[in-house]
Amino acid sequence: MREFSEQELVRREKCNQLREKGLDPFGHRYDRRDFANDIREKYIDVDHDAFESMNDTAKVAGRIMFIRRMGKASFFTIQDKTGSIQVYISINDVGEEVYELFKSADIGDIVGVYGKIMKTKTGEVTIKCLEYTHLVKALRPLPEKFHGLTDVEERYRRRYVDLIMNEDSKKVAFLRPRIIRCIQNYMDHLGFTEVETPVLTTLLTGASARPFATHHNAQNLDMYLRIALELPLKRLLVGGMEAVYEIGRVFRNEGMDPKHNPEFTLMEAYLAYSDLEGMMDITEGMYTTIAKDVFGKMVYHFGGYDINLEGPWKRISMTDAIKEKTGIDFKEIHDLDTCLKLAEEHQIVLEEHEKAYGHIINKFFEKYVEETLIQPTFLYGHPLEISPLTKKNPDDPRFVDRFELFMAGKEFANAYTELNDPIDQLERFEAQLAERNLGNEEANDIDMDFVESLEYGMPPAGGIGYGIDRLVMLFTEQDSIRDVILFPTMKERK
Repeated sequence: MREFSEQELVRREKCNQLREKGLDPFGHRYDRRDFANDIREKYIDVDHDAFESMNDTAKVAGRIMFIRRMGKASFFTIQDKTGSIQVYISINDVGEEVYELFKSADIGDIVGVYGKIMKTKTGEVTIKCLEYTHLVKALRPLPEKFHGLTDVEERYRRRYVDLIMNEDSKKVAFLRPRIIRCIQNYMDHLGFTEVETPVLTTLLTGASARPFATHHNAQNLDMYLRIALELPLKRLLVGGMEAVYEIGRVFRNEGMDPKHNPEFTLMEAYLAYSDLEGMMDITEGMYTTIAKDVFGKMVYHFGGYDINLEGPWKRISMTDAIKEKTGIDFKEIHDLDTCLKLAEEHQIVLEEHEKAYGHIINKFFEKYVEETLIQPTFLYGHPLEISPLTKKNPDDPRFVDRFELFMAGKEFANAYTELNDPIDQLERFEAQLAERNLGNEEANDIDMDFVESLEYGMPPAGGIGYGIDRLVMLFTEQDSIRDVILFPTMKERK
């Protein structure tokens, strides 16, 4: 059993004293009627003297964040989900017994207040307490007001304390669902249907990633947590749903850094009879809709840059982007030996499974181009080898109809003209299996059920995947994914 600090011992003694008075230290239902921010906004412009003739009341509940005791009268501040409001409490208004109850309160306790709206001489909207209700005794003190949680790891691990102490964290926590709701409304108005697909799967498909493995006891079956949403959604296109999307958690057994968390929120959308261009239009429209409807501005500071979401956004092929930076035009190169020689000359290290035309192009892109794509850019025309589920470009089958959206040198979306040829798809799966045999642990499994579904006929379609966490990072101007995920994956506390 851990040892309690002196403050904790005092609070536990106060908890016992509440019980002796017949009060439950951890409270019961309280019918709150009003919220702090609503009260402040409603009365902020009312003159001090006007309150003399008013008898407006409020009934609020929240956590005590500040106390200034002054004998027979005191001021304190309570915080609810909308913000904070000041309360004035006097022994003349609530009586000696209730005022003594208030005097035993600590910062961090949760209380209910009913009273008259007033404004102090300094102009602060205040509730003059007429009824004071103890609700919850906080047994631990909050962190020092001006220092808060100085250990960043502890901020993320004890998010509940971070939300109490850090208004910016709370703001992001409430903005994230507003952004997601805006996306849902946008997609719904375009005629898409939101669906749910399985989290547990027996195959690794839809992305290149290492999985989290688990086991189904009843069926004695090894399974994985999904790494993508793609193949189940495309099955729904075969079934005739035509326009579907899902927003859900996916899991990739990878490292953690400011831009990556092992479990994250992905959105994928598929539209029958569309293509790459259609996905670009949907994407640009979605981002600008969020910017206007949720935030009312088009420029966001992210990754050290001011990102302007005003369209139209730049569109450029991967080979043209590489040519701009290096002078090398890979579209005009058709033999592997030349590619290997260029990689060697540019100090690009290749694993055995990467000694292929498409992988070399991708390596050049990652080295010379990726971090230079600052303003919104649709980068299209990826090599076949790095896009196993994508339709080949009809003019040059070495490439596929795919794009990635980049901002501030980071990927924000990945889209395709979807592959719907079952014969070609099976060949791609087999090529992925060969890569796995060469040591690529992120290569896809062969999903024969998906191939079978394509044999029934999937309409031509466009598809796209969005990293929702990174999208929220952009709009809330946060540099770490841990600031937009309420409970990020953390190392074990030592």
